[in-house]
Amino acid sequence: MGISFKEVGHKYRGVKRKDITIALDNINLDINECDEFITVIGKTGSGKSTLISHMNGLLLPTEGKVVLFDKEFTRKKNRNPKLKPIRKRIGFVFQFPEYQLFEENVYKDIIFAPKNFGFTPDEIKDSVLNVCELLNIDTELLKKSPFNLSGGQMRKVAIAGILAYNPDILILDEPTRGLDPKTAHEIMEVFYNIHKKMHKTIIMITHDMNIMYKYATRTLVMKDARLVYDGSKEELFKTNSYKDYHLEKPEVLSMIDHLNQRLGLNIPYTVHTKEELLSYLMEVRVNG
Repeated sequence: MGISFKEVGHKYRGVKRKDITIALDNINLDINECDEFITVIGKTGSGKSTLISHMNGLLLPTEGKVVLFDKEFTRKKNRNPKLKPIRKRIGFVFQFPEYQLFEENVYKDIIFAPKNFGFTPDEIKDSVLNVCELLNIDTELLKKSPFNLSGGQMRKVAIAGILAYNPDILILDEPTRGLDPKTAHEIMEVFYNIHKKMHKTIIMITHDMNIMYKYATRTLVMKDARLVYDGSKEELFKTNSYKDYHLEKPEVLSMIDHLNQRLGLNIPYTVHTKEELLSYLMEVRVNG
């Protein structure tokens, strides 16, 4: 098991000692170390960011325990394992990761983590070339300052710095936020290919229901600090329970509902994108 939560709670104390905010409440959750693409959804303030911050030790639980690759973490800080080996295995791509670029050129920014994790010079060189190819980063950019790049290029460089040390699990906090549709699509396809070809587990917060419905193999819904749904994306929208979680239906499902009602079709919710819907309709037309 890659990540496990056992009755995990997290409370934030306010300025006054009596002021307490419950951010996580009795979370029980198991995530495999490979072959999962999990989306974490829910309205703002539901506990999503606090949840994923426990997944590589950025936060420690105030109740219960979190187990990361067989290493147990509790509120007793002095008894917890060292975090560096965990963070080598569980990479975290923050929201707007480009804000964390700081080196004088792109190359130094990309190699910062691999170098600190003890990669050899040859391993670092190979890693840089691999991630540049993966993210379609022109190697001519390696000599440039990251602050002279476009917003989309900066986001790719920041992500390259995480992928360069090849973590087993990737945690993504709204990786497409603020990007133009073309760059957002490119980056999501990179993560999806990593998941499919390298069998890595991806855990992603997103507010974009269309992205969620296209890529997720499993969906977690947070509401009022609790995990209220853990299952397939299709089942989530087959009933009206998604409305109780303040979620919007993906565009493709609204289109499917409309076509089914107006034309008497029976298009299943296993159609996940507009492109798949068009192909389905073409097939229906051809086959009569």
